[in-house]
Amino acid sequence: MQKGKASADELIALILQGIEEVKGQDIRLLDLRELENTVCDYFVICNGTSNTQVNAIVGSVQKTVSKAIQDKPWHVEGSENAEWILMDYVNVVVHVFQKHIREFYDIEGLWGDAKITVLEGNL
Repeated sequence: MQKGKASADELIALILQGIEEVKGQDIRLLDLRELENTVCDYFVICNGTSNTQVNAIVGSVQKTVSKAIQDKPWHVEGSENAEWILMDYVNVVVHVFQKHIREFYDIEGLWGDAKITVLEGNL
């Protein structure tokens, strides 16, 4: 696979694999393609139980994606306090939250018109 040539579906599958590898919780995929004025096509949202786990999820996603398709996020934000880390893969943006921060910002509520898929069965 050439660098940066992975399909969105392949990238999402790798991101999900990275999240599940370190037991990220409450994983959701928001499909934003039908909405106007969006900055990307998909959000992947999940949460961890501590800043340590949030950092572990981000590290696992980066490692999984990099190893499989030699791609890395265009931008990563929020690593300092690890309450909400955003990983920007251009068409796919990953949000990794601590649970209480996720509840406070309610990204799913803000993007309520998006098609939301719940991707985790081990609650």
